[in-house]
Amino acid sequence: MLKTNILNAPLLGALAKLGHTDMVVVADCGLPIPAGPTVIDLALERGLLSFEDVLRVLTGNLVIESSTLASEARGSGVEDLCSNNGLDAGFISHEELKAKLPEAKVVVRTGETTPYANVILHCGVDF
Repeated sequence: MLKTNILNAPLLGALAKLGHTDMVVVADCGLPIPAGPTVIDLALERGLLSFEDVLRVLTGNLVIESSTLASEARGSGVEDLCSNNGLDAGFISHEELKAKLPEAKVVVRTGETTPYANVILHCGVDF
């Protein structure tokens, strides 16, 4: 049995398949998600589950090499949440971020309604 604090079986299964350089997106409830990535929908209602909660769990259970935020999130609470979880984010435009979504292996949709509360997590390795 795995030792993890993640109880959601579809999320855990999707994360177990990730490799170096794979992308995981933590998305607010309004981000348009294209066909292709595995979508784990954790949105229950507006605000639940929050971006902050999901990001905390993922950063505690993944090796993350880098992260990317929309430049529109610069100086926002979203950037602060990423920094507080050990992420030193790079920035691209929101349109560029949306264009990268088909390359993601997993998109975790939250109930977050804060504008631009989306981050791309780039998986690393633990050695």
